Amino acid sequence: MYPEKIRLVYQYPGMSPSDLDQLVDRHERVQFKKGDLLLKEGQTSDCYYILEEGIIRSFVYDYNGNDISTDFFCQDELVIEVASIFHHIPTKENIVCLTDCTLWRIKFDSFQGLFETIPALTEWGRAWMAHQLFLTKKRALDIISLSALDRYKQLLEEKPQILQQAPLKHIATFLGITDTSLSRIRKELVGR
Repeated sequence: MYPEKIRLVYQYPGMSPSDLDQLVDRHERVQFKKGDLLLKEGQTSDCYYILEEGIIRSFVYDYNGNDISTDFFCQDELVIEVASIFHHIPTKENIVCLTDCTLWRIKFDSFQGLFETIPALTEWGRAWMAHQLFLTKKRALDIISLSALDRYKQLLEEKPQILQQAPLKHIATFLGITDTSLSRIRKELVGR
């Protein structure tokens, strides 16, 4: 049953079974269809999700109006726009379902109440945020230091479901390359 996976998402030293029960109880199961927006540019986020099933993409529009993928979310990952939810500011990102999705939503006010009463959740939050900062820095460095082929291989290793289910144009913008370059890379790897 999926609520058990929610418990695993929040698993952290010092988190008691009672703490985990409170966390699970504050999540609500919701479903969205392919193409549904979870968050639209200009909105302020008031919740985040744990993805049970499906694939979700975040994207922005660049200065020329091009749609650029900023992230993909897969099963058991948190779907969140950190700046908007924690700073209560309008987002610059859009978050859209690439497939039909089942998620577990928790409202910010509920999370904040638990954050203030469960000491282990505070530590979990710090560890989660530190890991997200690491991933953001790594992505920025990878875009600069890795070849397009190596970035593609890395995505293939880390999130193969993205390469199986997301449109190529979205994958290309995430990798910082053109559709043509992505097609050439894919052909090159198949030919090996």
